[in-house]
Amino acid sequence: MDWCLVHFLLSFLILVVAWFVLHHRSSSQGRLPPGPRGWPILGNLLDLEEMPHKTLCEMRDKYGEVIWLRLGVKNTMVILSSKAASEFFKNHDLSFADRSITEVSRVHDFDKSSVALAPYGSYWRVLKRLVTVDMLVTKRINDTAFVRRECVDDMLLCIEEEASKLGDGQGVEFFTAMMRLMEWNGHANLGDFFPWLRWLDLQGLRRSMEKDLGQAIDIASGFVKEKMNNIIQDHNLGSDEKRKDFLSVLLGFQGNGKDEPDKISDRDINIFILELFLAGGETTSSTIEWAMTELLLSPKSMMKAKAELTQLVGPKRKVEESDIDNLPYLQAVIKETMRLHPPIPFLVPRKATKDTNFMGFFIPKNTQFVNAWAIGRDPDVWDEPLCFKPERFIDSKIDYKHYELIPFGAGRRMCAGVTGASYASPSFGLAASPI
Repeated sequence: MDWCLVHFLLSFLILVVAWFVLHHRSSSQGRLPPGPRGWPILGNLLDLEEMPHKTLCEMRDKYGEVIWLRLGVKNTMVILSSKAASEFFKNHDLSFADRSITEVSRVHDFDKSSVALAPYGSYWRVLKRLVTVDMLVTKRINDTAFVRRECVDDMLLCIEEEASKLGDGQGVEFFTAMMRLMEWNGHANLGDFFPWLRWLDLQGLRRSMEKDLGQAIDIASGFVKEKMNNIIQDHNLGSDEKRKDFLSVLLGFQGNGKDEPDKISDRDINIFILELFLAGGETTSSTIEWAMTELLLSPKSMMKAKAELTQLVGPKRKVEESDIDNLPYLQAVIKETMRLHPPIPFLVPRKATKDTNFMGFFIPKNTQFVNAWAIGRDPDVWDEPLCFKPERFIDSKIDYKHYELIPFGAGRRMCAGVTGASYASPSFGLAASPI
C-alpha cells in the first residue's frame, strides 16, 4: 500500500478521534455560546459561504451578539456587537493576548519577528515600544513628512504616466512580491483548520509564500545594507543624522541586557520593514479605494469633500499633512469608510491563553476571537448602519480607540501603528487633491 495513502488514512482517523474528544471536552466543561450546529470533522466551514464576514453578521438575528463556530478543529468565538466588544476588551483582554497564527505566517519564522503576530511577552513588548514610543510619535512623524510627500508625488506621477510604462527595476519586484504575500495570506488554508494536513500543502500556499517572502526579505536586506553604509559614511564625515527614520531607530536599538535582546537582529529588522509595508500599505490603499468608491456613489458627499479642500487649499497648491486637522469632513469620510469597510474584516485573530468565562459562556483555551466588520454595522449603535454618512462623525467623540469603531482592534494587541494609520487620511487628501 502506498505510504501516502497510509498516512492519509491515519491522519483522517486521528482527525475523527480528535474532533470527538474536543467536542466532548468543550461541551462537558460549560455552556458554549450559541451557534450553528455544524458537521462532524468539517464543523461550520460550509456555513461561511463566499463572504464569511457578511454571513456571520447575518447570524446575529438568530444566535445573538456572541456566537460559536468550530472551523475544522479550531474553536472560534465571533463577537457581533460593540457592547460585547467592550466587555471583551475591558475585562478579558489579557486572557486573549496571544495570536492565532496561520500556516503561511510561520514561513521564514515571520510570526516570531512580527509586532502584530509575535507571542505575547518581553520581545513583543520591545517591538511595541519601538513603534509607539520611538517611531510613531508626533515629532518622528513630522520629521518624515517629506518622505510621504515624495511618495505621494511619485504615485500621482505614476498614475498620470501610466504605471505599466514604468514597470521595471527592483522597486517593481518588491511591490509584486508584497502583493503576492497579501494574496497568500488572504486564502483560506486547509492546513489551518486541519493541522495534520499541513505537511501536504495541498493548495501550494506555503511553497508560494516561501518563494515570495524570501524574495521580499532579500530586497529588504538591501535597504538595510544601504542604510548602514549611509550611517557609516555620515559618521566618517563627522555629520550626525538629523532626521532619523524608522530604519535608523531599529539599527540603533540597544537592549537593557535583562529581558531584552542586545540589539535587533538583521533578520528581525528585515521582517519588521516588510510588516510596515504590508500593514501600512494595505490599510492606506484599501481605505483610499473604498473611500473613492463610496464618494462616487454619494455625489453629495463628494461635493462636500471637494468644497472643503477647495476652500482650505485652493486650486494652486497641494494638500499638506498640516492641513488635515483643518479638514474635518475629510476625516469624517475616512472614519465612515473604515466603519463600513475595515481593512481587515476579521482583524488579526486573537487566541485565548487559558479557559475563560465570557458573558456567562465557557470559552476553552486556544479559542480564537474574530470580527470587526459586524461591529461597525451594529444597529444598536449606528443610525442607518448600512448607509454611508460621514456627517455622523462631525462633532462626534467616537474615534478609533472606542469600541464602536475598531478597524485597528483594541486593547493590548491593538494595531501598534494606529497613530500612523490615521495618516491614511492625509494620504487620501493628497491623492485626491487633483480630482
